[in-house]
Amino acid sequence: MKGKKGKHRKPAAEKVALTRRDFLRGAGVAVSGGLLVSGSAAAASPDPASEVLGPGAVPVTLKINGTPHQLSLEPRVTLLDALRNDLDLTGAKRVCDRGACGACTVIMDGKAVYACDVLAIEAQGHEITTIESLSHDGHLHPVMQAFINNDAQQCGFCTPGFVMASKALLDKHPHPTAAQVVEGLGGNLCRCGTYQGLKKAALEAAGK
Repeated sequence: MKGKKGKHRKPAAEKVALTRRDFLRGAGVAVSGGLLVSGSAAAASPDPASEVLGPGAVPVTLKINGTPHQLSLEPRVTLLDALRNDLDLTGAKRVCDRGACGACTVIMDGKAVYACDVLAIEAQGHEITTIESLSHDGHLHPVMQAFINNDAQQCGFCTPGFVMASKALLDKHPHPTAAQVVEGLGGNLCRCGTYQGLKKAALEAAGK
């Protein structure tokens, strides 16, 4: 039979099909546009209620070299920052600031610790000794003098930490073996490589 007169249909092959790729491309443009619009709106009018505020300063008492110090510090402040920024005790050096090099070593309750790894608020109630307490009226501590005698310092950044680590070691082992010295100073790094002089200095200062 002949078909009815009128407009002819397009053949099936000529139909325009929406492929998966076309769909995803169009969806991506729509989503990106929505994000841009919403992002611009958020940047233009920030919500004050969404601000994140940390805890404020609190009273902190630190006993440094036998003297108590009353400070007002944020809980996030490290012992190293409190010593250097609030008490002007700059002997402990900030180098790695992540408890890896030992340049900020101080003695707390007789044990060598990294000052950058201890929060000041946690150091309350503990006896803290810094390198500033080791010399009096121009007289050097035996460990300090031994460092000079054995050329155990070069650039100086690691020296205070090594001095304090050596003192902590000798307080515990007044007559250490060479192996104990290596172990006692193992938590400190020297970029200049003066390890032989450092070991000799610790052994010379033993018993003094």
